Amino acid sequence: MITVEDVKKNELAKLLIKKSDEILGVIGYTEHGERHASLAASIAYNIMDRLKYPEKQAHLASIAAYLHDIGNVINRDYHAQTGAILAHLILSEMKMPTDDIMEIIAAIGNHDEKDGQPVSDVCAAAILADKSDVHSSRVRTLEMIKQDIHDRVNYAAKSSFLRVEEEKKLITLVIKIDTSISQVMEYFEIFLSRMLVCRRAAEFLGLKFQLEINGQRLL
Repeated sequence: MITVEDVKKNELAKLLIKKSDEILGVIGYTEHGERHASLAASIAYNIMDRLKYPEKQAHLASIAAYLHDIGNVINRDYHAQTGAILAHLILSEMKMPTDDIMEIIAAIGNHDEKDGQPVSDVCAAAILADKSDVHSSRVRTLEMIKQDIHDRVNYAAKSSFLRVEEEKKLITLVIKIDTSISQVMEYFEIFLSRMLVCRRAAEFLGLKFQLEINGQRLL
């Protein structure tokens, strides 16, 4: 069975993640490199594991989450779809079974809230893993905090954690925000569409999605 650890050793995968992150940095986006990819992979695996999906499905979700942003090397627009094609190339060369590749590229191709939606359990886990990574470490430079709301909100987020309570059928994104840097309302201003796709992804998994900021339930 091919795991995300195998994919992490693939030279093309590593290069695509590195170059995609560099390009996003040029156009002013927060970090989308190895840190984000690896964290998303870990979260996706944990979601599937906590919900007691077969280990194979957990590995597929983890790989999809790890590779989900590689399409940014081509362009930010339609990066989900181009990323799916690039992932197909990588995984085919790694001799992954075709059925497994189809699961992964469908998840990658539908992970973005602008033009995608959960189409499988693997996809739903990858979506939740991606959207739950809000953290100050993703900010590249402090110079833009006052001017750029995305940098400001991410920098204000001192911790984020996706809590899965399988018995209660709940999945909760728990965030701590430093309100001296950014107000909670600014989070909703830029991330409402992401929270809506998280809700759809959670529902696909048979769960209810909740958002908790600074100890207060907001969704």
